[in-house]
Amino acid sequence: MKVVLFGATGMVGQGVLRECLLDPDVESVLAVVRNASLPQHDKLREVVHQDVSDLAAVEDRLSGYDACFFCLGVSSVGMKEETYRRVTYDLTVSVAKTLAKLNPTMTFIYVSGAGTESTERGRGMWARVKGRTENALLQMPFKAVFLFRPAYIQPLHGIRTKTRWYGAAYALMRPLYPLWKMLFPNYVTTTECVGRAMLSVTKRGFPKPVLENRDINRMCG
Repeated sequence: MKVVLFGATGMVGQGVLRECLLDPDVESVLAVVRNASLPQHDKLREVVHQDVSDLAAVEDRLSGYDACFFCLGVSSVGMKEETYRRVTYDLTVSVAKTLAKLNPTMTFIYVSGAGTESTERGRGMWARVKGRTENALLQMPFKAVFLFRPAYIQPLHGIRTKTRWYGAAYALMRPLYPLWKMLFPNYVTTTECVGRAMLSVTKRGFPKPVLENRDINRMCG
């Protein structure tokens, strides 16, 4: 399996990259990043490209892949809807259109979030934008599209978030994670589990396109 990964330097992306490099079924990983910063590995190649919303300059390096794991995302805190839509919906759809053109047999997996609003309505701005993004991806001519909606994600194996206040929250939550996992198993997962579930779903499929937190945990075994 050949994988192209977006968001490899973020918390979720780091976890997904780790699992891809550990999986013997993954032949290679191409990480599209804004700055060269990833550790060297025999399976890993980087494409440094500043404007991810326009991949024309690197299209020749994006064909021949079996899966795309799209882990790019930003917090909506303090953002106006137009700005959040541009860096969420517009960017994701632009990337997906390019990859669908180059890799029609690809499986595309998008990290959305618990509470995403498929009707594109509701009070939550981020949930509406994520819902619109999910719906657009489902119309793309890929072999398959899967939408991951994790709730709380515990970073493992030294992985850290780049968002300072998220990092403080994770530090506080870390000692409580075993308790949260016991009390609310359907609402917590880990970076490791998200990565493993992506690989499992790519290899074996899943009965529905949307995977809620409990489905992600089910598929990461």
